[in-house]
Amino acid sequence: MSKSIKQKLSFTTSFSKSVALPGLLVIVFVSIFCGFFPEKANTILLIIQGYIFEKLSWVYVLLITFFILFLIILALSKLGNIRLGSDNSKPKYSFFSWIAMLFAAGMGIGLMYFGVAETMSHYSNPPIPGGDAIERAKNAQLYTFFHWGIHAWAIYATLGLILAYFSYRYKLPLAIRSALYPLLKDKINGTFGNIIDTFALCSTFFGIATTLGFGIVQLCAGLTSTGLIENPGFIFQIIIVVVVMSIAIGSTLSGLDKGVKKLSELNLLLALLFMLFILFTGPTIYILGTFSEGVGYYISNFTSLTFNTFAFETDGQQWFSQWTILYWAWWISWAPFVGLFIAKISKGRTIREFIIAVLIIPSIFNFLWMSIFGSSAIWIDKFEADGALGAMVNNPDILLFKFFEYFPLTKILNILAIGIITVFFVTSADSGILVMNSIASKQNQKIPKWQNIFWGILLIVLSLAMLRSGGLKSLQTMTLITALPFGLIMLLLCFCLWKALQVDVKFHQSDFSYGSFAWNGSNWKNRLEQILTFSKKKDVKTFFQDVVFVAFTEFKNQLSDNNIEAVINKKETPDLSIELVITHDKFKNFVYGVSAEPQVISDSMIKENNAPDVQKGTMFVPITYFSDGRRGHDIQYMTKNEIIADILREYERFITLISDNENEIIINT
Repeated sequence: MSKSIKQKLSFTTSFSKSVALPGLLVIVFVSIFCGFFPEKANTILLIIQGYIFEKLSWVYVLLITFFILFLIILALSKLGNIRLGSDNSKPKYSFFSWIAMLFAAGMGIGLMYFGVAETMSHYSNPPIPGGDAIERAKNAQLYTFFHWGIHAWAIYATLGLILAYFSYRYKLPLAIRSALYPLLKDKINGTFGNIIDTFALCSTFFGIATTLGFGIVQLCAGLTSTGLIENPGFIFQIIIVVVVMSIAIGSTLSGLDKGVKKLSELNLLLALLFMLFILFTGPTIYILGTFSEGVGYYISNFTSLTFNTFAFETDGQQWFSQWTILYWAWWISWAPFVGLFIAKISKGRTIREFIIAVLIIPSIFNFLWMSIFGSSAIWIDKFEADGALGAMVNNPDILLFKFFEYFPLTKILNILAIGIITVFFVTSADSGILVMNSIASKQNQKIPKWQNIFWGILLIVLSLAMLRSGGLKSLQTMTLITALPFGLIMLLLCFCLWKALQVDVKFHQSDFSYGSFAWNGSNWKNRLEQILTFSKKKDVKTFFQDVVFVAFTEFKNQLSDNNIEAVINKKETPDLSIELVITHDKFKNFVYGVSAEPQVISDSMIKENNAPDVQKGTMFVPITYFSDGRRGHDIQYMTKNEIIADILREYERFITLISDNENEIIINT
């Protein structure tokens, strides 16, 4: 057989054995357990989930609150100017394409499912029983905004920002493990990094599988309610899953720039048209009024909503666990998938632009969507349906389609809604496949196309198996349980990002060595020799004796000629230092001191062959200091005359300040 034929028949893969293999083993094992023992699995998992939601709900509340405050601080500070990439990088996608893709991946299908169902549920079954219809309607909209607004997107924005920063700013792989670099350094490529990526892979797979399974149930319910099919069985579910996933696989094979991008843009446009039709054929004035008032009500109650745990309102604790905490757990469980995808499409944005766009724009769209569908449903239920919609809140699969019966062109609306739901499924699935491929391949850029097909087929087989066996509910429960530990991991990642940003600012704002401004090119070979030599403590001590002390002595003698006395103090313990002091009775002494400060040399510098030779991890640098508490600058490259000139500059500043009456309170203390 020829070499070329062998190459064509060879089986190539970009899968990483340390991530893909354990990930697939976990996926298959959990699926088998949930599929063959669905009742037992669900019972055990529900007990664990109930305990977490009941006893640790406050942890979820504080986590989400922290993420919001963390993002606000970053956006409002100078750190917001940092770009996700090099300083001159530009965004790859237009603003509209970017928003469309992150929106479709993050919450698309949920809006269709809960647009009517959630608001009606809060209206019919409020957290605290009682209240008139107006109060219940306002609070129903408020809680829906709360669950689908800034709090939800803060979770996605936090992880997406962290991943994008470390990937595009520092050229690390687009993986959760990369965010731990400030703590683990090169160890992120070891066992701990593999565990984190395996967790992200499994979380992404289970999240998509459960969403796909429950979405198929809703599609079947929609098709049944519209009369397009009667009594859909498992065979029909198979057909729907295969069709949806075939489109998703085809989209991934087209790539991110074509398939996913085009479908996301199409879906957003269809959703906008759909939303506008309901707005203008429904109670338009009422909808717009509730939207405006609802946003204001949300803003005014933002703080109380954020911290509320229903600790004093025990009647509402069950509602709080079944809605708010379940949502927070669900959004966190989806964070690895959505965060990775958002990061993948956000290169070139500034931190401030990223945070504001991801938090505000999707939230406003969600508020408008929920107002149009939810407020319309409440109005129709009260004035036209005579409570018929409220009576169906426990059957959310078909509630949306019953809602359409009160609008013109009902059949067209039903078909359009089914089409939008399908495309939302496709965009979630295809972006999920791309993310899983990226994780399982450790961000390898050359991924064989068969792997996209592999993930698609695996999703089809396992989601259908879960539907058939009744194990999908337990799979969803397990996914929600994993949210709490991952939320704590996200907290650690925030610390890593903060630490890296501080280093980033210091690095990019670091100026030339102070002494280098006096260089004129003379004796440049000696200067280069100094730069290539990392000083030991004895070297600094020699510098103090041969250069600094001589400079201080000449300056002291010149002061003495002008009837001003000065002293030179030397110290070797606990720290090596030397200082020139001019004492005063009426105000602070003038001090020009130099201390030998230790600085840790990075391991990368020590290991680098084509760099100055460094034997130890610590060097010592002569840094000036002054009596007013200011930290000075590095003078290791200065000559005697340059140090004298620097003393003269500081002394001139000192004389100018003490001559001004306005500075008396400072110079006398």
